[in-house]
Amino acid sequence: MLLKTFGWSFAITVIGLAAAVLYGGWEAFGIVAILSVLEISLSFDNAVVNAGILKKMNAFWQKIFLTVGVLIAVFGMRLIFPVVIVAISAKMGPVQAVDLALNNKDRYQQLVTDAHPAIAAFGGMFLLMIFLDFIFEDRDIQWLRWIERPLAKLGKVDMLSVCISLIVLLVTSFTFATHAHQHGGAHVDKAQTVLIAGIAGLITYMVVGGLSGYFEDRLEEDEEREHEEEEEAARSGKQRSAVVLAGQAAFFMFLYLEVLDASFSFDGVIGAFAITNDIVLMALGLGIGAMYVRSLTVYLVRQGTLDDYVYLEHGAHYAIGALAVILMVTIQYQINEVITGLVGVVLIGWSFWSSVQRNKALAAEEGKAEGTDAKTEVPSGV
Repeated sequence: MLLKTFGWSFAITVIGLAAAVLYGGWEAFGIVAILSVLEISLSFDNAVVNAGILKKMNAFWQKIFLTVGVLIAVFGMRLIFPVVIVAISAKMGPVQAVDLALNNKDRYQQLVTDAHPAIAAFGGMFLLMIFLDFIFEDRDIQWLRWIERPLAKLGKVDMLSVCISLIVLLVTSFTFATHAHQHGGAHVDKAQTVLIAGIAGLITYMVVGGLSGYFEDRLEEDEEREHEEEEEAARSGKQRSAVVLAGQAAFFMFLYLEVLDASFSFDGVIGAFAITNDIVLMALGLGIGAMYVRSLTVYLVRQGTLDDYVYLEHGAHYAIGALAVILMVTIQYQINEVITGLVGVVLIGWSFWSSVQRNKALAAEEGKAEGTDAKTEVPSGV
């Protein structure tokens, strides 16, 4: 099971590290290995959240997630995305941006760093909406009840998560503007950039998440009529509606997963520049890490880990909330990637430990109940 799920990840690791040695020797090998570990540590919460969505998909779409999705994640987000950002921010063509990335690495790194406020605002708002929508939802299983219970009551207010996100964005952009003005006003326009990018992140979440939720709801509603539809389709010689609907639902959930992965990858891509500004080594290292995150997602789904450890999803969403805040703070202040990674690991580790304690308590209660039932049984022959 382990080899079947992680086989491609192991293969890509070997190929990626071998390519690194051929490209830049053993120093490149070490850089790629470090970047791989960095990506995995920063994205473990991504795997947990992805698993919660992926378990709703069938085996076909899980394979699409591991094949097409990996191509988008590795080549799209880890290789093409930084180049596109540079091309847009520096107002140059994509060919010039690629040439800059390969031949003038310091200038390329500076341009990506200059684009960080917009990237952080977009990703921060997208992730913040995910966290708020989760925390405001009234759910049967609650982890930190003293927080989640009152917030679930507040969540009955319509559009509350959108209002809070917009307030956070306004405060962030105006704080950024004030700070820039105090330093001579050189970066005042970036406040406007932050505001526009943040609104774009919010709109992206609402469109992609809304479409995904809409088709998922449609799918659930139509499950009640599925048997009748299949019989009718068999009589008429057509078999369409249920399959098409499932395809639409799965497609938009897949699209949502890809945007989610993109938002998670922002901090990894930016953080990678602290280690190297070589775009080839970045793509190799972050690509290997992204492959493991995807394999881990599928592993969690197939093992039913989220069902066994019920607080894991809570911990992952708290980690998302923390990452959203960290991204918004990094618009103005630098935060070490180690801190970013540790916050997620600590929250998920805590939620895992809480889940284990819960399982032990439930097992103890069941044991007591069985013991009580055994004592009350009437002995045979009496």
